[in-house]
Amino acid sequence: MLSDKRFHQYSLSSVPKDVLSGLIVGVIAIPLGMAFAIASGVKPEFGIYTTIVAGILISLFGGSKYQIGGPTGAFIPILFGIVMTYGYENLLIAGFLAGIMLLFMGIFKMGSLIKFIPRPVTIGFTTGIAITIFTGQIASLLGLTGIKMHEEFINNVKEIMIHMDSINLFSILTAVICLVTIILTPRIAPKVPGPLIGLVVSTMIAALFFPNQVATIGTAYGEIPSKLPQLQIPDLSVEMIITLLKPAFIIAMLGGIESLLSAVVADGMTNSKHNSNKELIGQGIANMVTPLFGGIPATGAIARTATNIKNGAVSPLSGIIHGIVVLLVLMFFAPFASYIPLASMAPILMVVAWNMSERKVFAHILKTKSTDSLVLVVTFLLTVFVNLTTAVEVGLVMAAILFTKRMSDLMTTAKALPNLQHKNAKVETQIVSDSHDCPQISIYNVEGPLFFGAAKTFETSIMSTINYRPKILLLRMSRVPFMDTTGEANLASIVSHFSKNGIVIISGINEQPKNVLLRTGLYDVIGQDHFFEHTGDAIQFALSQLDRNKCLGCKHFAFKECKKLSASEVIESSKQKLSATY
Repeated sequence: MLSDKRFHQYSLSSVPKDVLSGLIVGVIAIPLGMAFAIASGVKPEFGIYTTIVAGILISLFGGSKYQIGGPTGAFIPILFGIVMTYGYENLLIAGFLAGIMLLFMGIFKMGSLIKFIPRPVTIGFTTGIAITIFTGQIASLLGLTGIKMHEEFINNVKEIMIHMDSINLFSILTAVICLVTIILTPRIAPKVPGPLIGLVVSTMIAALFFPNQVATIGTAYGEIPSKLPQLQIPDLSVEMIITLLKPAFIIAMLGGIESLLSAVVADGMTNSKHNSNKELIGQGIANMVTPLFGGIPATGAIARTATNIKNGAVSPLSGIIHGIVVLLVLMFFAPFASYIPLASMAPILMVVAWNMSERKVFAHILKTKSTDSLVLVVTFLLTVFVNLTTAVEVGLVMAAILFTKRMSDLMTTAKALPNLQHKNAKVETQIVSDSHDCPQISIYNVEGPLFFGAAKTFETSIMSTINYRPKILLLRMSRVPFMDTTGEANLASIVSHFSKNGIVIISGINEQPKNVLLRTGLYDVIGQDHFFEHTGDAIQFALSQLDRNKCLGCKHFAFKECKKLSASEVIESSKQKLSATY
């Protein structure tokens, strides 16, 4: 393990720092693990198992020095939906499949691709998840009874409305005590974990002053076992694998995004650099092993990772210790967890939801009133009112379509001529008119990426604006940074059209478009001698190819050579007429 680059320059003096940070984060992770499990529709101990197994494995095999792995709030809606639809046993299979996907994402070096998911999509579903988590805890906070949990947001809200007559004032009081303690603890003792203190204080008050008046983990889920469950291999079948591929893929994608985002945050806080592909491999291994011990899917936890750093963590050893701390607590203090009121868990998750809501970024993107705002709102609404899977799919498709539209709008193709009033005869578009144009040479400024979204517009612009057949078509392509095969095909169509009666020449082509033309063979069709680095050289070549008879009597004078050319041709014509007469 010490050969790992993450342990570079590690020494014995660093061990106490890792032990302290691991101890603090481990204590914080205990109430969060149980809360995330309960909100996901499974027993609280499954969250503890996840914190132990995944936490240790992610630190052992991941690509970040400081990453703390375990169950997170981001997974709650998707895991709850899987549990409601397929059951807990199949959730374990989905988590196992997601682990395999993450493992292969890392092996095939797809870590860098995750960053291409548009920010409006991630902010949209993150804020939607926060709303879902927050509202999902209202029933526990109010102590409502007879509640049936649904996958749909609207149905859950209806359940709350229907059962409002069963409000338990003792539950509200317990939740308020916990919430106030969570808020005040960091101000009084910044190093002390607020969620744990809130849980302990509210539990003790409820047990001492109004026992048996509020629902607890024990009354709802039974006693928590004081050891890890035995290793169990999931019962896989081809039919079940096919059925669970889609939810497994969403778990893998969400896990990949959350873990790499957490690692990036850690990099920013410590001026370090994580290995994104190795991080995905670590996440994959953790999510393959954790279900074997009954644990739910896990990923990098941003808040716990930040806490790890703030408390002096130096290496992945702190994450390993955090998992060991949770294991020790499970072994020696598990029976006491039965007394924790469900109303005490609600404020913990509500605070998590509030912190993960990205409300400021959401408002900022919304204020832009752009296509990003549309993607944001649609992703957010679909996350809340439909499901996370649909939200991510629609959000990505919308973002891709709108991006393609924006890129195609950047593509402009305009006819141009040298401005003879300019010292260097700069080629410009605004000087072209019916009375000022060259019948034989057509010059076009082509700007923007020449790809499938803009290629047809490029071809149509050139073909439709030429009302005569010029001898030379000069395409200025220095501002075309990219060309795909669709763009190449449309350029090939233009070349085929003009090559029948004229010549196509190109100036200033960039390396990427040039390589595309070389690979497809269009470069050789056009001819190497028809490519020029500078427009001036291309124009000189074009002028040398003119049909001089057509220059006689031309009054356009589009190029500075036109007057000399016309004058010499008139003189030559006069000489021919004189010799014919005499």
